[in-house]
Amino acid sequence: MTPQQRHRCMSRIRGKDTRPEITVRQFLWHHGYRYRLHRKDLPGRPDIVIARLKVAIFVNGCFWHGHSCQRRFPETNAAFWNAKIARNRDRDYRNHSDLEAMGWLVIVVWECQLTRVAQRQETLGRLLDTLRLLDHPEVRPYTLNGPEETTDAPLAAAPYTPYDHD
Repeated sequence: MTPQQRHRCMSRIRGKDTRPEITVRQFLWHHGYRYRLHRKDLPGRPDIVIARLKVAIFVNGCFWHGHSCQRRFPETNAAFWNAKIARNRDRDYRNHSDLEAMGWLVIVVWECQLTRVAQRQETLGRLLDTLRLLDHPEVRPYTLNGPEETTDAPLAAAPYTPYDHD
């Protein structure tokens, strides 16, 4: 691609209202969960915030956030892209840690988990199970209220795990 073609393609990539994000939002709305979008007062401006449950959901693009499913990286300007993705991962780590310190449950849904129908149904089903567990605290024998407390509950999508840092 010429630099002009590359610029045109890259300028059309959105940060909000992406197809995977809309898929998750429609699913949650259909199941009765009301939410706010991109709350500026929370670290990282989570894509979906369910305040009454203190849940912050990030719907991440696999390429932009360096997910392990990404096996191909751009060959042109590779140093730039590697540095950019590393910065994105570091920023994600800080934002997720800050949210957890504030008592929020962070859930990350990866773009690749929403591509194939069977995998999308499984991912969204696990998301719904997690939210239902949080919705009925008398049923769950564990807590998710602080960093010192652990849980063995199945979390939706990909439970947040910190990136490896050197």
